[in-house]
Amino acid sequence: LLRQPKWGHLKDLHRAIKLCEPALVSEYPSVIPLGNYQEARVFKSTSGICAAFLANYNTQSFATVAFGNMHYNLPPWSISILPDCKNTVYNTARVGAQSAQMKMTPVVYDRGFSWQSFNEEPAAYYDDNTFTMVGLVEQINTTWDASDYLWYMTDVAIDSSEGFFTSGKYPVLTVFSAGHALHVFVNGQLSGTAYGSLEDPRLTFRDAVNLRAGVNKIALLSIAVGLPNIGPHFETWNAGVLGPVSLNGLNEGRRDLSWQKWSYKIGLKGEALSLHSLSGSSSVEWMEASMVADKQPLTWYKTTFNAPAGDEPLALDMNSMSKGQIWINGHSIGRYWSGYKALGTCGTCNYAGWFDEKKCLRNCGEASQRWYHVPRSWLYPTGNFLVVFEEWGGNPYGITLVKREIDSVCADIFEWQPTLTNWQLQASGKVNKPLRPKAHLQCANGQTMSSIKFASFGTPEGVCGSFREGSCHAHHSYDVFQKYCIGQQSCSVPVTPEAFGGDPCSNVMKKVSVEAICS
Repeated sequence: LLRQPKWGHLKDLHRAIKLCEPALVSEYPSVIPLGNYQEARVFKSTSGICAAFLANYNTQSFATVAFGNMHYNLPPWSISILPDCKNTVYNTARVGAQSAQMKMTPVVYDRGFSWQSFNEEPAAYYDDNTFTMVGLVEQINTTWDASDYLWYMTDVAIDSSEGFFTSGKYPVLTVFSAGHALHVFVNGQLSGTAYGSLEDPRLTFRDAVNLRAGVNKIALLSIAVGLPNIGPHFETWNAGVLGPVSLNGLNEGRRDLSWQKWSYKIGLKGEALSLHSLSGSSSVEWMEASMVADKQPLTWYKTTFNAPAGDEPLALDMNSMSKGQIWINGHSIGRYWSGYKALGTCGTCNYAGWFDEKKCLRNCGEASQRWYHVPRSWLYPTGNFLVVFEEWGGNPYGITLVKREIDSVCADIFEWQPTLTNWQLQASGKVNKPLRPKAHLQCANGQTMSSIKFASFGTPEGVCGSFREGSCHAHHSYDVFQKYCIGQQSCSVPVTPEAFGGDPCSNVMKKVSVEAICS
């Protein structure tokens, strides 16, 4: 699954560095200042082999620098690579690879998926493989990766004289956990959910709970979603309900539940029965499609489907679900957490300047992941077995199988932008004049370009999917791409004023931006 333009831009970078290899491995670099924010790092061997990297550290302004009796234009926050210390073949801020806008097209079945369901009850003390002890245990050292799930269960006795029965103000249950997610069940009913974050996996559940006179059963389902795999002191990382756990609002005030007897069960009943496999699924009675309800916690869903024709990549759209796991033909395709919405501030993206994980955020307010890849190599022509386990409650009828297809392709190429192909032609002696770059577009196999959504040679603005004309625009921009690209799977157009009917604005650095629809 090529992710353009990242894949193409990195491929060009690797090729450019490979051209520099003889010089890079022969000598340490010398650093030559070229300005206040500019420098050259030059690798030169005693045999005369030379490669240079020209850097502009200014995040706002272009720079023109003199190096080796020549002048070079460096975009803001960029590095130009010169494998012969003369000719630029690559600049980090000039992307020659095309971009692509993808679309996820639902695979149409007659009635969608026909689901059956099995509701898993909260664990009970009398279940198999439970153990009891005083106090709370750490999750990772209890489950030893046998399961993501660990049940914490205890009894709470409530006297009929408690004041909340008359006031209607239910007591508040407070649970402190080291992470990473927690579902709280009281007398078999889901009372609430809490989860931590990447920065701080610890969580606190605090909510009023509906207790009755007599013995109440509290079951806490703690979920671990992985541990860091880098950094020191792995032994200090922990998860699970470490306490305190307390009830507030009783006649006695606050009751600490942390050090009373707790029973524990590792994993879920469905995991023990291997409900995700075809053989294991026959061990329980499933509810038929007409009785399947949505928004049910701790529910297993199963269905079968036929593999769609074609060779496009496939995925499951899980946006209607909340949190759980997915299996196809017994293979896990991953854990989903559509109910966890991405936070942060999304806006325009500018990669100039030092990078951090909060930079260039996208899809704020949406699920951190919506589509889950289904390898075609795991599918049979017919009768593929799909199982979903939902923790919180979701709508299985919103799950769809989709094809990943290219919707449109874009190019954004500057005049005189360096390219490896042009340099290799000149270095070989086949061409003895400067060569202009080209805008390359290519749809997927089986697709052709059906229309030109946008084209402008001049000073266009925006990014792929939202290009717009700038103050300078060649009026024949569309004509060129209509002529060379419509009906073709791929096409190339030289970025020269002559190709677009003349120079629309002399003495201005121009570029071409184009978006073509693939169908």
